Amino acid sequence: MTKKTILRALAGETLPTPPIWMMRQAGRYLPEYRATRAEAGDFLKLCYNPELAAEVTLQPIRRYGFDAAILFADILLLPQALGADLWFETGEGPRLSTIGDMAGVRALRPIADIHETLAPIYETVKLLAAELPRETTLIGFAGAPWTVATYMIAGRGTKDQGPAHALKSSDRAAFSALIDVITEATILYLSAQVSAGAEVVKLFDSWAGSLKGQDFTDFAVKPAARIISALKAMHPGLPVIAFPREGGDGYVGFARATGADCVAIDNSVTPEWAAAHVQIDGCVQGNLAPHHMVSGGQELVEATRHVVKAFRGGPHIFNLGHGITPDANPDNVQLMIDTVREA
Repeated sequence: MTKKTILRALAGETLPTPPIWMMRQAGRYLPEYRATRAEAGDFLKLCYNPELAAEVTLQPIRRYGFDAAILFADILLLPQALGADLWFETGEGPRLSTIGDMAGVRALRPIADIHETLAPIYETVKLLAAELPRETTLIGFAGAPWTVATYMIAGRGTKDQGPAHALKSSDRAAFSALIDVITEATILYLSAQVSAGAEVVKLFDSWAGSLKGQDFTDFAVKPAARIISALKAMHPGLPVIAFPREGGDGYVGFARATGADCVAIDNSVTPEWAAAHVQIDGCVQGNLAPHHMVSGGQELVEATRHVVKAFRGGPHIFNLGHGITPDANPDNVQLMIDTVREA
């Protein structure tokens, strides 16, 4: 069988047509997702129901024929498995019990116990590995340690990640200990996803851009390098995508510094800049602006062609610069895919 296109791109091959998938491709913009979520009852019940989680993962594959499916889950399931209280406020998003000192870090559950909570996630991966079309790559994922820590410290998403920065400044030992716990737990979590059938894993560092200077090295680069090194030792040949969102100049050399096979980029950098400074080290994923999925039209077509053209000189996986938004028009997704495959 011909090697899957995303695996070929991740191995460094320049393809005539870039493979394509989309962050949050299973989500609220799709009516079939909304129906399944309503059936589940709430978001967390959906995440922990393997049959329904597999169903929503498969929905965009059936509708659009993306080259990859990404496991439907949430980055905050890992903190929950470590003992944090987790719930979702309707219309406001996730809420967590908070950690503010070393005592809070020490009160977390043993890392080896996370699988008791996360077993349904691995079952979802097994179902998907069996049900996905043979040409479709299955991507597992986790949040990167810094991003997960920001939620565990603040108890919610924050605009500037202020509480995490404050703890990092006032009690660096406690903060570093929390990063270490999340890092080791993430290795076990992603390894279990691979054992269940994930072919690629992705690290989402959604708030990496708020780390500056040495902090970016210490808390975005080094934890990613630890995770990737450990995973590749446990699963030789495993491809890893890293997404240090809004990393700016931190994107440069990120693949070399961490061992990632691909760096996903957001819309704060142009495709031309990323081709010149990031793609020289290997595969790049990105970076169409998500607002085009709402507005559509000729602007979407031209912007899509622009991204494809900018990255055509090296390995590239076409994606958005961030997740698709709930107000996106499903027809615009099809227009984007058709444009990529015709470009």
